[in-house]
Amino acid sequence: HRLHATDITSSSFRLLWPQLLSQETGYYTLEYAPAGHPARKRTQQVSGAHSSLVLSDLAPETTYEVALIPESNMHYFPPQTTRVSTLPEEISPVQVLISESGPHSFHVSWAPVLDSVVSYQILYGPLPGNSVKVLEVEGRHNSTLVEHLAPNSTYLVTVTAIYRSGKERSLSAKACTQEGERAA
Repeated sequence: HRLHATDITSSSFRLLWPQLLSQETGYYTLEYAPAGHPARKRTQQVSGAHSSLVLSDLAPETTYEVALIPESNMHYFPPQTTRVSTLPEEISPVQVLISESGPHSFHVSWAPVLDSVVSYQILYGPLPGNSVKVLEVEGRHNSTLVEHLAPNSTYLVTVTAIYRSGKERSLSAKACTQEGERAA
């Protein structure tokens, strides 16, 4: 069982390591730096009673070299090292645009399109009101057509980006359908 990371986000991760020391027998020195930038190394001392630690305040989409050095007054333990890459920054949709609006449909598009998004959920419903419908769109698309709407109505449209990490970010816009053709 070796030093490894879990719960990795764009700005933090949790390190876990085997219990080599105890409170009485020493402490750990933890060193970490972005790969290729040893000058930006940070050092932390951790009590021998611990076997995990969260490192936070990290740069997104960066590989860190981590070394755990057991400082024991009883035995020699070799340092354990690992490399951990933080996730890309999760950016919410920054723009939601409504276009080509007709009596029964409109087009919704959004930006930016990000690799870290698995899918988008488009929720829409008339205002006022609480009937909401959902469209699922694959993460590589950035627009969809919303149909079967009532003419001359205002809709609230929310685009939610669902990230690989499970996080979600949303942005809303209002859309109005055109008046329908009146029967003569």
